[in-house]
Amino acid sequence: MRYLLAMPFLREPSHILLLLIVVILLFGAKRLPDSARALGRSLRIFKGEMKDMKNDGDEKKDDTDGTSAR
Repeated sequence: MRYLLAMPFLREPSHILLLLIVVILLFGAKRLPDSARALGRSLRIFKGEMKDMKNDGDEKKDDTDGTSAR
């Protein structure tokens, strides 16, 4: 078991190529662009929400009485 944890995965180009072939066979070539687009949108939304949360935290630090000036 310890050997499996220490084994380097995807170090050689042939391993990456094999993984790509398996992914294409499982999901199909037509569905991959749609999946990648949906993943990109989700990451963009997540990134925007994280930025908003950070900005909200900064605004709360600036307020002395705890109320928002909006």
